[in-house]
Amino acid sequence: MHTPQPFRNAARLDAVIDRAIGDNRIVGGVFLVAGDDFAYARAAGFADREARIPMREDTIFRLSSTTKPMVAATAPAMIERGKLALDDKVSRFLPAFRPKAPDGSVPEISIHQLLTHTSGLGYPTMGADDPYVKAEISTGIEGHGRTEDDNLKRLAGVPLFAKPGTEWRYGMSLDVLGAILGIVQGSTLGDAVAHYVTRPLDMTDTAFTLNNYARLAIPYRDNEGGATRMNGVEIVSPEGRPTFMFDPARVFDNRSYQSGGAGMVGTATDFLRFLEAIRKGGAPILKRETVEMAVANQIGTLVREDSPGWRFSYLGAWLEDRGVAKVPFADGALRWGGVWGHNWSMDRKAGITIVGFTNTALEGCNGPFIDEVRDAVYA
Repeated sequence: MHTPQPFRNAARLDAVIDRAIGDNRIVGGVFLVAGDDFAYARAAGFADREARIPMREDTIFRLSSTTKPMVAATAPAMIERGKLALDDKVSRFLPAFRPKAPDGSVPEISIHQLLTHTSGLGYPTMGADDPYVKAEISTGIEGHGRTEDDNLKRLAGVPLFAKPGTEWRYGMSLDVLGAILGIVQGSTLGDAVAHYVTRPLDMTDTAFTLNNYARLAIPYRDNEGGATRMNGVEIVSPEGRPTFMFDPARVFDNRSYQSGGAGMVGTATDFLRFLEAIRKGGAPILKRETVEMAVANQIGTLVREDSPGWRFSYLGAWLEDRGVAKVPFADGALRWGGVWGHNWSMDRKAGITIVGFTNTALEGCNGPFIDEVRDAVYA
């Protein structure tokens, strides 16, 4: 059996992680780097700083948007088996879900548009006049106890931000897709993801329900003077970035709907197993030709104004031009994250997959730390 070699930039990456924890920018995390002939794995800092419980490689995290790629991969797995089609309309499965376009028309939304965030749905900005806030729509990281039917009804009652297919806008598309996948499965979204993704990959700690409370990381948030423990519902509003509402208690309430956009829990080790399956061709969950479709640009020339040089695939952001994006990844690389404090990248041309799960929002998701980790890996 082939034994991976130690990662050549391990000391450099260790220094980046140690500095971030020492500066109280990150409380703790699990960091994994994998390639065809090397591997790096490190758990650092604390899962619970106040109780002095160290981070471990099997620590469980609230996954937030790291949920999305696994839910998105479930759709093409169903498509391979003839249970779903990219051009299927949402109304086929959810007849009551018919939000209006800005012009007052009632357009159809396709599975493809949900997968690519071109459905016209968005996320709340937490502003007082935000229609999603007024409708009290749950994003899957707060609103514990909210049922799927209730949330979809609220979402359908708010007009779309754009006509489907005309604009890329990150948002609630995967929550709607998740509801559809549960219907196609004949049970729940959790059963669908388990059947097509997590069970075939032996991802035993990744699911929509938490079964081991003792291993769950305590969440922390950015604050002046460093990361502080979240206590109850908290609103994090970093300067120049979107505002987020967090409810750490949601994960404990099994009445909460299974959010396809943000509702899973899991370990970094499990998630690396998923990404590596995709990087290496898809087995045992997807055919190679399906993977090639899923990791390609799927939004054509639609502009992502927040991310020059990037487009979007079915599984995450897709790198079109590394020079414009100013990143060391090879063109065609994928990346995304999770607002509870996670970031990942999969660079098939370079043969490098990076997973960083932290318990610190937002620094572990889209702060300077993730660029420091990336640069240490690619140095």
